[in-house]
Amino acid sequence: MEEDRLLFHEMGLDDRLLKALADLGWSQPTLIQEKAIPLALEGKDLLARARTGSGKTAAYAVPLIQRILTSKQTVREQAIRALVLVPTKELGQQVQTMIRQLTAYCGRDVRVADISGKADLSAQKPILMEKPDIVVSTPSRVQAHINAQNLQLHTSLEMLVIDEADLLFSFGFEADLKSLLCHFPKIYQAFLMSATLNDDVQALKELVLHNPVTLKLQGSQLPDSSQLQQYSVRCEEEDKFLLIYTLLKLGLVRGKSLIFVGDVDRCYRLKLFLEQFSIPACVLNSELPVHSRCHIIAQFNQGFYNYIIATDEQGLENPVGSSQKTQEKGKKKKNSGKSGKGKDKEYGVSRGIDFHNVSNVINFDFPTSVESYIHRVGRTARADNPGTALSFISHTELPMLTEVESALTGDTECVLKPYGFKMEEIEGFRYRCRDAMRSVTKQAMKEARLKEIKQELLNSEKLKTYFEDNPRDLQLLRHDKDLHPAVIKPHMKNVPEYLIPATLKSLVNPLKQRRKRKFKTGGMMLSSFKTSFRGKNPLKSFRYTRKKRGEKKAGKT
Repeated sequence: MEEDRLLFHEMGLDDRLLKALADLGWSQPTLIQEKAIPLALEGKDLLARARTGSGKTAAYAVPLIQRILTSKQTVREQAIRALVLVPTKELGQQVQTMIRQLTAYCGRDVRVADISGKADLSAQKPILMEKPDIVVSTPSRVQAHINAQNLQLHTSLEMLVIDEADLLFSFGFEADLKSLLCHFPKIYQAFLMSATLNDDVQALKELVLHNPVTLKLQGSQLPDSSQLQQYSVRCEEEDKFLLIYTLLKLGLVRGKSLIFVGDVDRCYRLKLFLEQFSIPACVLNSELPVHSRCHIIAQFNQGFYNYIIATDEQGLENPVGSSQKTQEKGKKKKNSGKSGKGKDKEYGVSRGIDFHNVSNVINFDFPTSVESYIHRVGRTARADNPGTALSFISHTELPMLTEVESALTGDTECVLKPYGFKMEEIEGFRYRCRDAMRSVTKQAMKEARLKEIKQELLNSEKLKTYFEDNPRDLQLLRHDKDLHPAVIKPHMKNVPEYLIPATLKSLVNPLKQRRKRKFKTGGMMLSSFKTSFRGKNPLKSFRYTRKKRGEKKAGKT
């Protein structure tokens, strides 16, 4: 099979593009890239379904760049030739980064601009006046620029990409997308990339594609059990906090982890709870400014943080049926304005974002749909890397677990296995967790939420120009600092050895062992005052050697 695989240098790509692919360390294309790139270069419309983390972004970015490079050999006029539509701002920035990496050696010939950010339309107008070859944006942002006459596509557009197509309608972009089609030329090449083929994607296919080639790659929507281990553990509300404390504090969960919760309040509840035990974690939610969110993701990818607590709010806003919404409309009319205030409608962490080297995804609160589960768990085990997904299931979440299991069993054997953890062994930690939970009050969560939003707004807006001039200082800006509205007790930081279950002692390094290791210098001299003085202190280094009887008598005489 390996001999039959088509390689990048056999696809007729530009040498500069091949050099950029080599720099990225991509020796051979993934399955979606191998099938999609040649078809796209032939000018065909594509509807591609491939699981998350399979390399869909490069599967459309490579042909976009190649076609622009080819057309520029004959037509030198600068124009917007390609439009990439994404559902979220975070994904927009990620796509722009990927295209810039691929155009590292042809950046003058192929220019890309991401206009999905929250900047004023007038601030983005000069970027569009320069007519970048590829524009990345959300549909609503493109529509706003067209209405402001900053953007004209009906004469120059040659290629359209809709990334994460299954999410565009669920994110409320249906009206924007339909109105956008009026501003496109009659003939253009289109790509629809999606992790699932639902009814929304079929509707988009009818609207956008012309005689498309449909690629349904990888029967399973998630990697198989040899690459992705999926577990579930039954635990109620208090047990969830007890279990997450045990897993993180005792180091039973190794590597970078994404922890998904149901809403923003739960984010801060969990963050403040973990702060009680000196476990740092970042919060990522729709209330934070887009610059801060993208910076948190970038720093997480660079290894600054091990834990991110994220919400999946877009997936939670739509599962309620329309009849239920109309019934509750009267009751919630007043509150709806408050709940939506400050939240970014174009936010999505579990959808399409490429978090690097994520070892674990922990569903602290189980997702409310099968698609949401697939997108959450798809943040780990990307490309050929292994990963683990662990879901905490309360009795109210059991029906959704059954639905997810039946959906996954339909196309692969990767059902959620029970996580063999004996809760009775960690009962000794329960009093500590209850003590910590008493400190995490509603008032503390409210204060923490306000404090962090103020901090991030300051970092995002007022310091934006400063960080543009001093990019190194941006690395020093951290997002996992303690918020401290709750009283933190110093002794909670350490785990007494007597509390650690006997079965876990072989896996855990208690405080005593860590202290012992601290003084092992490995042949190096310690230069600090305390360590050099320790050898001379008679109270610490006194050794008594008993004299023999013969020596005593000799001494008396």
